[in-house]
Amino acid sequence: MSQASYDPNNIFAKILRGELPSHKIYEDDDTFAFMDIMPRGDGHCLVIPKKPARNIFDVEDDSLAAVARTTRKLAKAAVEAFSADGVMIQQFNEQAGGQVVFHLHVHILPRFEGIALKPHTGQMADQAVLAEQAEKIKAVLAAQA
Repeated sequence: MSQASYDPNNIFAKILRGELPSHKIYEDDDTFAFMDIMPRGDGHCLVIPKKPARNIFDVEDDSLAAVARTTRKLAKAAVEAFSADGVMIQQFNEQAGGQVVFHLHVHILPRFEGIALKPHTGQMADQAVLAEQAEKIKAVLAAQA
């Protein structure tokens, strides 16, 4: 498999540099978490490494470990914040694997019995709703700290 190189102008790199807005939920030295602007359900958020990594194939081990730690922290908080029945964690690699933004990222989707995920339509969610959902998750994180 040949893989393209990391593009420092991808949308998530721009979010990390503060060039594009996001609804930030959590940040530490190695990771950044924010709401997905095209959510497939309530509480759908993303975790990304701060170090450049196109995907699982080129991420540094320590960066991947940090993403895993933050993913677990955010998954627990999102489930509690939304009283979800479970959580789905997704991570895609390269176009054939479903990757659309070529900066490693993990999707966290709170799941509810009997409620299907919305299709990935490319339609942006209401920004006020995303801001409210981000605050719900941040409140749980603050209570857990």
